[in-house]
Amino acid sequence: MKLAMFLPNWVGDAVMATPALRAIRRQFAGAEIVGIMRPVIAEVLEGTGLVDRALLVDPRSANEILRGPRLIRQLQAERCDTAVLFTNSLRTAWWAWRSGARRRIGFARDFRNWLLTECLEPWSRTVPNPVLDEYLRLADVLGCDHLSRDMTLAVSQSDAATLDSFWKQHPTMFRMRGVVCFNTGGAFGPAKNWLRESFVELAQRIVDRLGKTVLIVCGPAERDEARWIAAAARRPNVLSLAAEPLSIGLTKAAIRNAELLVTTDSGPRHFAAAFDVPVITLFGPTHIAWSETYYPRSIHLQVPIDCGPCQQRECPLRHHRCMTELTVDRVFDAVRQAQTQFARQPLRAAA
Repeated sequence: MKLAMFLPNWVGDAVMATPALRAIRRQFAGAEIVGIMRPVIAEVLEGTGLVDRALLVDPRSANEILRGPRLIRQLQAERCDTAVLFTNSLRTAWWAWRSGARRRIGFARDFRNWLLTECLEPWSRTVPNPVLDEYLRLADVLGCDHLSRDMTLAVSQSDAATLDSFWKQHPTMFRMRGVVCFNTGGAFGPAKNWLRESFVELAQRIVDRLGKTVLIVCGPAERDEARWIAAAARRPNVLSLAAEPLSIGLTKAAIRNAELLVTTDSGPRHFAAAFDVPVITLFGPTHIAWSETYYPRSIHLQVPIDCGPCQQRECPLRHHRCMTELTVDRVFDAVRQAQTQFARQPLRAAA
């Protein structure tokens, strides 16, 4: 038996799909599972064993190998029995139909019902509900037992080695009392971002009052921001990965080895739960319920304002109060709360 998994396009959604993928993997232990995904999602899932092979696709890429026509030929050659669509687009339903899979399971959205053999009625798009639970419904339709909301990821040996190499460039004492990771950006849009000056002040307090080291993780688009925050903090114990060869894998490795993550509501936020690392998430324009994961070692912070959460990529009123009114005092109090509520052994010094 062979199954095709059409996986989410966003990093955070891909992590929230791992409980369903794990249930499917367990239920169909003897089957071959092919994942259809963007290259960045392949990085997210690397090492988990949740799919046997990846077919990479990116319709916006200039690389013809990653675009749809070639993918359809590859899918037809795979001769999959069942296609499961974590995605909601008409395009991916078209790909699944063209693949020749006899069973095609997905949500009844975007006028694609006729392309699917089994349509799940989606929950409301106006009343927030957890996407993680939506994904588990797909596994349930396949007859999977023992459904769990626990997310899972892995770190490759090469990414762990890159992180170790980074720490060897800095005094071992930096890690002796623990590392707090900052994830300051996000692909969704600037409305999710907390003020960089606030991250600077928070980093200073964590170093000066708690004796911790702050490590700022980043992707290529946040490299300059991470450098700026580390420089503006003027503390040797505030560091960034901006000068390293950046990758999703390196971010996973850094968060796995931290004792706490402070993050915007962006994809790497979910890495913490997958590695059982306490996490403080700073919510602005997005509703907490959409990405709720029920992770018990998490603290959600959000300022209640009359115009939000608006779900907009940029503040339509241009005041950005949902983030500017989230004070450093409140976030630092949450950091101290996490220290006592989610106590964890300090990091072992790098070899």
